[in-house]
Amino acid sequence: MRQITLCLLFLLGTIVSSTAQQPKKLNSSEIYEAVQKLNVLGSVLYIAAHPDDENTRLISYMSNEVKARTAYLSLTRGDGGQNLIGPEIRELLGVIRTQELLAARRIDGGEQRFTRANDFGYSKHPDETLDIWNKDEVLSDVVWAIREFKPDIIINRFDHRTPGRTHGHHTASAMLSMEAFDLANDASKYPSQLQLTETWQPKRLFFNTSWWFYGSQENFEKADKSNMLNFDIGVYYPTKGMSNNEVASLASSQHLCQGFGRLTTRGTQEEYIEFLKGEPLDGSNDVFAGIDTSWNRIEGGQAIGNILNEVERNFSFINPAAHLPQLLEAYKLLQNVKNKHWKTIKTKELKTIIEACAGLYIEVSANDPHASPDSNVSLNIEALNRSNVNIKLVSYQLSTLNDGISKNMDMPENQRLNFEEGITIPKNIHYTTPYWLNKKSTLGMYHVEKKEWIGLPETPRAVFVDFNLNIEGTPITITKPVVYRYSRPDKGELYRPFEIIPPVSASITDKVFIFENDQQKDIEVTVKAGADAIEGYVQMAYPDDWNVYPQKQKIEIANKGDIQKVVFTVIPPKNQSEGLITPMVNYKGEFYTDELIEIDYTHIPYQTVLMPSVSKVVRLDIEKRGNNIGYIEGAGDVVPESLRQIGYNVTTIKPEQISSENLANFDAIVVGIRAYNIVDDMKFKQKFLLDYVKEGGNLIIQYNTSRGINTEDISPYELELSRDRVTDENAEVKILDPDHPILNFPNKITTKDFEGWVQERGLYFPDKWSEEFTPLLAMNDKGETSKEGSLLVAKYGKGNYIYTGLSFFREFPAGVSGAYRLFANLLSAGKEDTNKLKN
Repeated sequence: MRQITLCLLFLLGTIVSSTAQQPKKLNSSEIYEAVQKLNVLGSVLYIAAHPDDENTRLISYMSNEVKARTAYLSLTRGDGGQNLIGPEIRELLGVIRTQELLAARRIDGGEQRFTRANDFGYSKHPDETLDIWNKDEVLSDVVWAIREFKPDIIINRFDHRTPGRTHGHHTASAMLSMEAFDLANDASKYPSQLQLTETWQPKRLFFNTSWWFYGSQENFEKADKSNMLNFDIGVYYPTKGMSNNEVASLASSQHLCQGFGRLTTRGTQEEYIEFLKGEPLDGSNDVFAGIDTSWNRIEGGQAIGNILNEVERNFSFINPAAHLPQLLEAYKLLQNVKNKHWKTIKTKELKTIIEACAGLYIEVSANDPHASPDSNVSLNIEALNRSNVNIKLVSYQLSTLNDGISKNMDMPENQRLNFEEGITIPKNIHYTTPYWLNKKSTLGMYHVEKKEWIGLPETPRAVFVDFNLNIEGTPITITKPVVYRYSRPDKGELYRPFEIIPPVSASITDKVFIFENDQQKDIEVTVKAGADAIEGYVQMAYPDDWNVYPQKQKIEIANKGDIQKVVFTVIPPKNQSEGLITPMVNYKGEFYTDELIEIDYTHIPYQTVLMPSVSKVVRLDIEKRGNNIGYIEGAGDVVPESLRQIGYNVTTIKPEQISSENLANFDAIVVGIRAYNIVDDMKFKQKFLLDYVKEGGNLIIQYNTSRGINTEDISPYELELSRDRVTDENAEVKILDPDHPILNFPNKITTKDFEGWVQERGLYFPDKWSEEFTPLLAMNDKGETSKEGSLLVAKYGKGNYIYTGLSFFREFPAGVSGAYRLFANLLSAGKEDTNKLKN
């Protein structure tokens, strides 16, 4: 398991590790809080663009203080960001960030929704954002979220009136929310949605403003706040033993891959929201002014409210089971309510409370964490009534079976019932991979075939059990997903989701293979069995001008979970070329071409992802000088592996190993992305790196963010980082100094080398530097001034100091030829007079 090096409070570490996987078990305080929330029929939808955009203070306040049903609609899953805890980027990063959002919501009490928008990276203007996204489809998803969630109140994180001032995704989220507010109640808009839901009109729309949007605290203090509401979101919750802003800090700290681990805060803190449209507030400071959020809101609700308000007023923390007669009576009345929306929501909440008050423990655990279609699985069912209430297990219905299994057994107090069931996984069952990755995406959109799944945070679990109970004469069905429960001597009891996977999968470790000449390479394919007794063969799909042999190789794997490795020889063409290769496993006459990817971090549940098993092969016209490269890791990237692809010997240097003696033998030292932001020891080691350059070394520093640099002397000369970036990966690149050695040796760099780049040109370019630096490239996004800080080179002593904000960390995994050629020149700097160095 990867080590997460971010500093967190011990308390946070305990919460993260203990709750990321385990089913929720409510204690008395949590049951009481659930009853309080049960008695509020109001809802709030918070809207922004990315994971970590959400204001957890306000979400927690609305959920835990106001007791409203509160959700965060993140338009994207954050696929375009960076990853501070591991190598996953793009789609896999989106999976991690989705789970981090769910972890945050488990703490602050909110729910989570999404649209199909793909985070394609930083965008400087909402016009660009909406052009790359399919605006109409994303707008339809926002309308869908409103119609499904039915919020009374919508709160935007960002200001729709200031395009170009912040990330284009941010402003676009607010603009779409403004538009959707008016469309959600119009039956002529997106009418196909109405086969699954109904129109809905939210009552009010707000903007969650703050001093940041005014430029300073001083400006905000002077601002007209007559159209704003404010709340003290530092309120203390005795049942939690924490203040609201403490809860919010813990929730926000779940965004570990973005470096959001932080200290908790507490005490009075003001939060402001600005009224934008809807029903006027008429001077009230209550977001729900004029909206009945009691049980009286729905027909037949008054009698239910009378019962449940009594439970809340006289709640027994010592014996919550004492309230079961009242809760069951309320449950029976609720089943006659005509309002389908609130009936569904409150039935689910009430079932959870009844289950907790009765001390019911019901669990279904499989004997393996995953299974494939048409395979057999053993289930261990445990049912336990830990109260003196009369409960009967009438039957249970497995989702994989047509008929239920009758039991008609009493559940005596604290007497455990155990059953074992063997099931066969249906052949047509869906895999439990993230559903939005099932189809190839475009740059701006994911494609989802099942319309009812749009917006869901996860793929619905395919295998579950309905337990039909009779509690004191009232029939109630409780549904439990199948899980995998196990233990480790050094960890104790652990949980994993039960996953449906293919019977066989294939993977190639490297996603890019660079052929620096026409010599063949052996490429290893790993075939993994998702079922027992796998027999078949594997072959490769490859470009026409390449060759692969042998054509087929036999596969025989006896046991599920085992692997077999085979080697194919790939022969490149004589001339520069690139294409894709895919291992294809034939099993029972069907080809399987997916790779099974497992993501394992302690703060989120174990993730199994199916992705097309594709690697890029590139026959590259490239020369290089030098051989031994030292790499100082920053945030996660695959630059070291990529450099090995073109024949370099790369050694990872840990911060404590940075010394003049250890650096002396390297032809070049490369510092990973954001190393000066996240590696504290760099401030003590910079002297050795600059001395290395002074003595003739070649130092290449990749981008760091402009805030949070942990050393004052990142460069031997004046160098100021900024937020300058070029987000258009196709932006024109101008070569400023065509005769500079770095652009000519050992490879001649031209504008053609900047074709085919992905996501962006680069980010956090310096905007000021001393005369010792030579800028080599100029580029800019449409309508902006030229940015010349993407690649700066300076002589220092006998060596070369190079700072670059170019996004090599994105281009290398995409197999961009020009990026490799340019980086080879950076590594070869200063070796122009040596033509016969060993490669």
